[in-house]
Amino acid sequence: MNGRVLRIELRRSVAPWAGVVVLALALAFLYVLGGTWWSGTTAWTAQWTPLAMWTRSLLYYLWPLAIGLGALQGLRDHRSKMSELLTSTPRPARHRAATLAGATAITLASAFALLVLLGGVQVLAHTEYTHLGWLPISLVGVLFLVAGAVLGMGAARALPSPLTPPALAMSVFVFTALMHMSLGRTETATADGFTITEPNLVSLLSPTVDDVREAFVTLSASVHVGQTLWLLGMATTGFALLVAATPRARLTALTPVLAGAAIALLVLPADPRRMYVVDEAAAEMVCDGPVCVTKTQQARLADLAGPGEEALRLLHGALGSQAPVSVRENTAVLPEGSTPRWSRETVLLDFDDDIIAAAKGEQLTWALIAKGMVPGCTPVGWSGFGGDEYAQTVAVAWVLGDLKPLGGTTASMRGKVEAETRPVWKELKALPRAGQLSRINAMRAAALSCEGDPFEVLSGGASR
Repeated sequence: MNGRVLRIELRRSVAPWAGVVVLALALAFLYVLGGTWWSGTTAWTAQWTPLAMWTRSLLYYLWPLAIGLGALQGLRDHRSKMSELLTSTPRPARHRAATLAGATAITLASAFALLVLLGGVQVLAHTEYTHLGWLPISLVGVLFLVAGAVLGMGAARALPSPLTPPALAMSVFVFTALMHMSLGRTETATADGFTITEPNLVSLLSPTVDDVREAFVTLSASVHVGQTLWLLGMATTGFALLVAATPRARLTALTPVLAGAAIALLVLPADPRRMYVVDEAAAEMVCDGPVCVTKTQQARLADLAGPGEEALRLLHGALGSQAPVSVRENTAVLPEGSTPRWSRETVLLDFDDDIIAAAKGEQLTWALIAKGMVPGCTPVGWSGFGGDEYAQTVAVAWVLGDLKPLGGTTASMRGKVEAETRPVWKELKALPRAGQLSRINAMRAAALSCEGDPFEVLSGGASR
């Protein structure tokens, strides 16, 4: 591809505008619309892997747009009525196609790279953990945009109609939506009888990814390989359609994308637990005495160590040999809707838990005591407020000797928490020490096994 011709193409064609539109819409989505990509340990500017995953999720909207813009670019010769003239020139069709596709590919790749660079600058300010495991996620995202745009150009060259760009963009958007909502999801039931949906094999033909729940969860290598094969076939088909001059050649040009999809489906994993996997290096523990966090959160260890050790000391004073002996960031990755699994020996914490997220100093010590006594049994990915939170409040009061509001409780809920917990706290304190300990141990057994209501056990089985 001649560099001078490419520079002229970039200056005089609409290719640069494709990159501008994609970048502007991506930034508008991230900065104008509020969402979970701005909160907690999985914010798009908090860690490298969430940055790559959240920017990939934007392809839900950007990929159909890139294909539509590519189709618009592919109509250029038809709109200018130069098709016959260009075919009469000695320059090979593949050279013209390479220049056209290359200009758009460069602008789209640059737009996505700028988006990732903007997030990366902010990630550098927020984390001490740096790695390159996120890079394949973003590179495949770039390939989705480029391959989609080239396919759009080829489709528009084969079907030169003003309706081709909008029809193609809408069709691809519907395809992506179906992959994310129905065709690409399989309905299953958890061990507790909850109905959930999980991504299936076909969903990986879509560019988007599931919402980011953990900073150390990434896509597996087989996903990257399978998607790359699918996209290379797509790009090859698009380029072949750009240079095809006969109906038979256009029909033959469909072979690479079909073959790429077939081979990709043989390579891509079918089990959701092999699609989204734990990055072992990111989940490796960094410890300060009995308090440990993952490498992704190692910057928070200094603030956690003191309150963590104090919480363990207070728990040991209250529970004796039954007390947990360590504090550890929870790295278990369970399907959405599953019941959490807890340990009697370890206080497992999640930095995105409401009770932990904003707590510091003494409040963090109380929060860790609460998690050690009543970890919480809300199904993974769900939210709620009730018996677990009431039991935590009373359990912490029993350890500290005074009923205190815990962090993460909104002002509007504090009155309700006080009304629910104060009578149970008074009843518990009225019991002899042996009776208190018996009831606390029964409550912990229910809380750690997620069998029964710990607050009801704490209140002696009385109905609330």
